[in-house]
Amino acid sequence: MAMFNKILIANRGEIAVRVIRACQEMGISTVAVYSEADVEAMHVKEADEAFLLGDPKPSESYLNIAKIIGVAKESGAQAIHPGYGFLSENADFAQACIDAGIEFIGPSPKVISQMGSKIESKKLMADAGVPVIPGYFGDDQDVDSLVSHGEKIGYPLMVKASAGGGGKGMRIVNAQSELKDAIETARREAEASFGDGKLLLERYLSEPRHIEFQILGDKHGNIIHLFERECSIQRRHQKIIEEAPSPVLTPDLRAKMGATAVKAATIVDYSSAGTVEFMYSKGEFFFLEMNTRLQVEHPITEFTTGIDLVQWQLRIAAGSKLEISQDELTQRGHSIECRIYAEDPKVGFLPSTGEMTQYKPPEGINIRLDSGIEEGQVVSPHYDPMLAKLIVYAQTRDDAIQKMHWALSNFVTLGVTTNIGFLRQIIQDEDFKTGDITTHFIEKHLSKFQPEESSLPHEALVAVALDDELFSKMPQATVSEGSAGDDPHSPWKQAGKWRIGGGEQNGA
Repeated sequence: MAMFNKILIANRGEIAVRVIRACQEMGISTVAVYSEADVEAMHVKEADEAFLLGDPKPSESYLNIAKIIGVAKESGAQAIHPGYGFLSENADFAQACIDAGIEFIGPSPKVISQMGSKIESKKLMADAGVPVIPGYFGDDQDVDSLVSHGEKIGYPLMVKASAGGGGKGMRIVNAQSELKDAIETARREAEASFGDGKLLLERYLSEPRHIEFQILGDKHGNIIHLFERECSIQRRHQKIIEEAPSPVLTPDLRAKMGATAVKAATIVDYSSAGTVEFMYSKGEFFFLEMNTRLQVEHPITEFTTGIDLVQWQLRIAAGSKLEISQDELTQRGHSIECRIYAEDPKVGFLPSTGEMTQYKPPEGINIRLDSGIEEGQVVSPHYDPMLAKLIVYAQTRDDAIQKMHWALSNFVTLGVTTNIGFLRQIIQDEDFKTGDITTHFIEKHLSKFQPEESSLPHEALVAVALDDELFSKMPQATVSEGSAGDDPHSPWKQAGKWRIGGGEQNGA
């Protein structure tokens, strides 16, 4: 089948830029869509064509299926890449593309729907012999019935919303006396956030690691995995640092988990790029969920395998067969990714907006920046606060940590506060360096990650001292912040479909 001539990217920010550049390398024309808040955005400038969707409100722009399909038809785009977040895991959107005669670059609507329900996906996997965390995934949602099932599971246990994620509708329960209230509270929260109050119960893992396997499947029944990523460094169930390979996996365990990931994908006849996520604890691993899209952290897999996942998404959607077998794949070296957010760790990670007056990322061999912003651009309050992803590669984990520390220390931003200093403190932490990490790492160590005085590179400090205008903006220098407490009133505590990780169990 011939490759597409023109593709529409139904997203914004760094992922839209990433897809546009992959298309450019393949000689494919690109169509961007944008809201009134993104008139000057990078993805608008880099695409061959760009169409205004309207109001910054996501429901009127990046979540408006009718408008996006209309632009695809008007522009003559043959396919739509959804990126991640927004409509990327929306079965109705995938079906609307098909109905309009436009290729959806992702799996089928049926697969998206099946894997979008935590209850249905866990039932499906358990029936096929894939290990799942012991729990209750049934249809009987009566409170007393759930309490009875909770007693059988034992404590501590986790109450979870079946739909959505991002920490919404989740409660840890340590005793029977807490369970009924936890169920009722989680249900109200799930209904308010996702319009679906269905819950499941699971055994609570006290020291879990979040390890996911990248998969690729074509439309001819071929499915492979591209090894794992360690995603345990999370804040409010949102990943902030990822690495590949995981420092905890042995070759035998890696092979076993990889085979299980392929089995899970085969069960649903998966095609395109996707991710099978596991929770790992004390030698055991359990299926968590399947993300039916590209992941934010895909660059570390690209560094360690040499495979361009976005270009393979395009080839698979166009009907190509996978050209590499599982036995031919190798994982080499070590890669780490840090997510750069426009938020202030010193004040409960509150969002930061305004003009990015200086933006000078580090440069060097095996340092990659996937960015959706440039110097002089205004950071909008309307969308996810992730500005960019900083990725490094080295031969060993120790070398990769040192390279990332250098890169973060030489990343200069002024005008908008970011989490760069906070990330650098994590990278320098001794427990992180030894690989002693779980999904509770941030909450366990948060109190010792204190605001730093300044860590702007020497050259930047000199430049600021010589420039009165820049000097006046020094309080907002953002290579130097640390972290204060966790503000329960922070708007970023409210996860939704506009937020990249809002529709997930444990982040994007």
